[in-house]
Amino acid sequence: MATVAELKAVLKDTLEKKGVLGHLKARIRAEVFNALDDDREPRPSLSHENLLINELIREYLEFNKYKYTASVLIADEHLRKEERKSTNIEDLHVSQAVNR
Repeated sequence: MATVAELKAVLKDTLEKKGVLGHLKARIRAEVFNALDDDREPRPSLSHENLLINELIREYLEFNKYKYTASVLIADEHLRKEERKSTNIEDLHVSQAVNR
């Protein structure tokens, strides 16, 4: 019969392989930061440039399969759903970069 320690090890290994453990850790981290965040002090609104930078970081994280890190970033109130919905270059009035 398996011991409790062996069962814990197997369960942990299974959850890690499925990606569930990493997701849970990221979610817990996000909730801890939300709990520690001071709601009495309002955050400044995001400028178009900062919104674009946040979106680029989010896309980079998702492209490279950093799902859990991206989930923590998205959980932050700076990336509100309504701001992410229609973000594109035209909405942000960003000029095209010049190729060198």
